[in-house]
Amino acid sequence: MSSTLDPARRAELVGSMLRAIVVAEGSTPVGDPAGLGGGAAIMSDDGTAWALLGERSVGGLGGALAWALRRDAKRVHVIASEGAGALARRAAWFTVPITVSRLADRVLVPAVAEPLPASAPVPTHHRDLAALIVAGGAEPTEEHGVLAGEVAGLEVCRVVDDLHTGVTRLEVGVGAHDRETFQLVHGDRPTVEALADVVRAVVTHRSVGAEIHPLNQLGASRLLRSRVIAQPALVDPTIAALVAAEPPLPRTNLKDQVPCVATEVGGSRIVVCSTG
Repeated sequence: MSSTLDPARRAELVGSMLRAIVVAEGSTPVGDPAGLGGGAAIMSDDGTAWALLGERSVGGLGGALAWALRRDAKRVHVIASEGAGALARRAAWFTVPITVSRLADRVLVPAVAEPLPASAPVPTHHRDLAALIVAGGAEPTEEHGVLAGEVAGLEVCRVVDDLHTGVTRLEVGVGAHDRETFQLVHGDRPTVEALADVVRAVVTHRSVGAEIHPLNQLGASRLLRSRVIAQPALVDPTIAALVAAEPPLPRTNLKDQVPCVATEVGGSRIVVCSTG
């Protein structure tokens, strides 16, 4: 549905669509549809909470579940136009019965849970550059086959293989575009020196009490994780130490806010950090 519609009109149309879906599925809607982000939600007379997710629906399960629980729903039926397989996988972990359907031409199709992708190891020749990351003042991180360097949870460098020459190098910069620009402008600078300059600039803005700045709005969940790793007592006084853990899925970019995970050292507890 076009995002150029007036928000109120769009909400009305999405709500009407959800009501029609519920009726077509043989249930009776109760009350008026409620807005749910860019989607809608409504109860039916059998105690089912129906949620039609809007754009970027793959991140909408939590909101739908929270809406349903506040209304003491017996079960939840989540409808998505994209990402239904991932939603079905996540839904299976809850004790509340959750059905996930994919919306195809206004027809509901049962979603099949997608398995988590296998995690790839970091190539050995990439690990050889970890010492450069440390020398530049960043913290090496390994996630889904990628070796990067972070400052308070923000990626400031990454080890890559040149697509044309096959040469392995450490690229400096915050994100792919920044790394490319940095390489064009400062390609002749020693890597450690260049990285150290970026680290000094970033750490200023990702310190506690720093004013709002683009560098502390990116990767906000990972910034939060870096703080609880430094001070585990913020989570629970009985946790002696936490360590960053690989996320279930690779990150696609630095702009999207996604939860991140830390695990208890010598224990079994998991801490999930999320913002926004």
